[in-house]
Parts: sequence; C-alpha cells; structure tokens
Amino acid sequence: MHRRNFIQATAISIALATAGLSSLPAVAADTIKVGILHSLSGTMAISETALKETALMTIDEINKAGGVLGKKLEPVVVDPASNWPLFAEKARGLLSQDKVAVVFGCWTSVSRKSVNPVFKELNGLLFYPVQYEGEELEKNVFYTGAAPNQQAIPATEYLMSKDGGSAKRFVLLGTDYVYPRTTNKILRAFLKSKGVAETDIMEEYTPFGHSDYQTIIAKIKKFAAEGKKTAVISTINGDSNVPFYKELGNAGLKATDVPVVAFSVGEEELRGVDTKPLLGHLASWNYFMSLKNGENDKFIKMYKDWAVKQKLPNADKVVTNDPMEATYIGIHMWKQAVEKAKTTEVDKVIAAMGGQTFKAPSGFVAKMDEKNHHLHKPVFIGEVKADGQFNVVWKTKGPVKAAPWSPYIAGNDKKKDEPEMATK
Repeated sequence: MHRRNFIQATAISIALATAGLSSLPAVAADTIKVGILHSLSGTMAISETALKETALMTIDEINKAGGVLGKKLEPVVVDPASNWPLFAEKARGLLSQDKVAVVFGCWTSVSRKSVNPVFKELNGLLFYPVQYEGEELEKNVFYTGAAPNQQAIPATEYLMSKDGGSAKRFVLLGTDYVYPRTTNKILRAFLKSKGVAETDIMEEYTPFGHSDYQTIIAKIKKFAAEGKKTAVISTINGDSNVPFYKELGNAGLKATDVPVVAFSVGEEELRGVDTKPLLGHLASWNYFMSLKNGENDKFIKMYKDWAVKQKLPNADKVVTNDPMEATYIGIHMWKQAVEKAKTTEVDKVIAAMGGQTFKAPSGFVAKMDEKNHHLHKPVFIGEVKADGQFNVVWKTKGPVKAAPWSPYIAGNDKKKDEPEMATK
C-alpha cells in the first residue's frame, strides 16, 4: 500500500513538474549561461572577433570576483559566420536549447534585425554593443553603442565647422545594407536642413567584402575637384575598410584635401593598414584607446594581459576600441541589474536596467537611460596617427542622451522614446 502511494505521488510530482505546475523549487543550476553571438569568420570577423574576446575577458573578471548571485557565468560561444539568417538560427539555439540568461552580440544592423523577432518571440535579452542608425526601440534589446546623435550628427557638424575644414560638399560612402542607408538618409536630411544643395551630396554603396575601390576613389577625386571643400563620411563595414584605405593612400587623397570621417573604423580595423598615408583622417566614436584616465589604463592592461594569457595572434600588439568598451559596459550593467533584481528573469532584469551607471574606460560615468534602453555617452572625434591610434581633436563636455528617433526624419516627433512593453 505504501509503495503504491509512493509511486502515485512520484508520478503526480513528475506530471506537475512536466506541466510547469510543481510547487517544489527547481534545483538551481551551478552556473548562469550567457550567450556570445559574434562572427568569428567571414567579412565581419575582422571587427567582431575582438568583441568575443572582450566578452570572455569580462566574464572571467566577474567570475574571479565571485560571479553573479553567487554563481559563475558560463559563456556559450557561437559563430554566425557573417551570415545574417544564421544569426537568427544561432540566437534561437542559444535561447531555446542552451537556455542562456542573456546574449551579448551582433555588429551589423542587418544581423540585429535578423535576431530581433527571435528575442521578442522567446522573450530573450540582447545587449547590442555597436553604433547604429537608430529608428528602432525594442523591449528585448539594450543598445550600448551610439545612436546617430551620439556619433554621425556631431561628426558631420565638425566637418562643417572651421576647425573641421568648413566642408561644403559631402560624399556618403557605405556598405550596402540598412545601417549605412538609414544613417545616410538621416545625414542627407540634416545636410539639407543646413542649406547643403542636392548637387553637393554624392552617395555610393558597395557590397560586403568589396575590395576594388579604384573606380569609387576616382569618382570622389572628380567630385572634390569641382570647387567646394569636400569631405567623405564613411559607413563602410568589415574587412572592406582595408582595401578602401589602401586605395585612398595610393590615390594620394590626403586629409588636408578630402578628409574622411569613419563611423565603423577604429583601432582594431587599422591594425591591418599602413596608416602613414592616412594621417589626419578622422573617426567618430564614444571611446578611443588613447584616452588618458585611470579606468582606461585598467581596461587596456586587462585586455593586453588577457591576450597574452589566451595566446591570441599578435598578442603583444592588441588594441582596444569603442565596441569593445560598449561590450564591457553592457556585461557589467547586466550583472548589476541581475543583482538588483535578485534574479536572471528577463522582465525583472529589464525593469532593473533603467538608471544603471558604470565607470567607463572613456573616463565618464555611463548611464542607461531610464526609458529608452540606450546609454548616455560622450562623443569624441579623433585623427588617425602613424601608430594606428587616434588623437582626439574634439569632444563633448559630457555624456549625451541618445535620441533613437532622429528629428530629421518626418514623423519621428510622434514616436515615443521608450519601447513598447509586451503584455502577458
């Protein structure tokens, strides 16, 4: 009799647990799994591999300090291989099979837009660490890179200023996908609002992995020779930057003649380029390795030590850059939010993220906006130096609040500056 009752009780318990109705607490896992979703092969590997290493380094740092909620973080690394549909497939695997609590990943906007529906459907959590075009605000995403008003707009204003060369004509040159096209739509509207004529704007796109820039550089030289001071705004992404800058040097286009400001070229991308012909060309970011402050010193040393420990290629020459800093900030802010919420449950972590602050390697305190899932970040414009580093020539006085919806696109004044929250 007792045996039959025990068997019945056990069967009921198993059935309840299977249905998710058991009142008994689940046995806690020894670790908290976190996903890392970056291209480690293909055209974007030149940029994204360092973000994978930064994430692993940060996880190691957190684990050595006691982990999160008393548990160690267990990274689950996948390679979507610069294949945008594969990003969605890998994201689904991380959330539904690996049961990760959060994902840190993506670089291009097309990869982010590929995974957005998956995170929404499965109520996952993504931290996206790269500058982007705005025009998006998802409940399940925190954007730790720059919105256009934290990078593209200030850089264009600088080019138009006396200090930036008083540019009157602009070449909008990008890789052919959503980020460059939307950013250039915003910049075209901004330039027109400043009185720049349609005939003084040239717009060109190349596919991912493009390597022959002779024709485009020749067109830029011709456009620049028509009288007015010309500047190039580059949203070229991935390994195409190497042949672009090489051809720029081969053509003798110096920064004093036609300055180029890049939004996707930092210290990591310049490691593969002879920078001597590029002296004075510009990049706009929210962080540079060359910034002098205690937090940055610690960040650089930590990454260099990590590179040596992991025997990374050319470990003695590794550099830090803006998306690496944004990755580092995002992981630490997620940790703080989890500890505030006392759980990794996604909705509660989202609620705890607003207002989180972190002493950033930029030298400023980064703050997650209370409503719009974006960081308040400083803006820096740097000139390329011979050693592949940047000399800061302009910066904001302090952090700038992100404006996900650009005021230069019609109808954005009616959009809310906060994500729509799903209702159960």
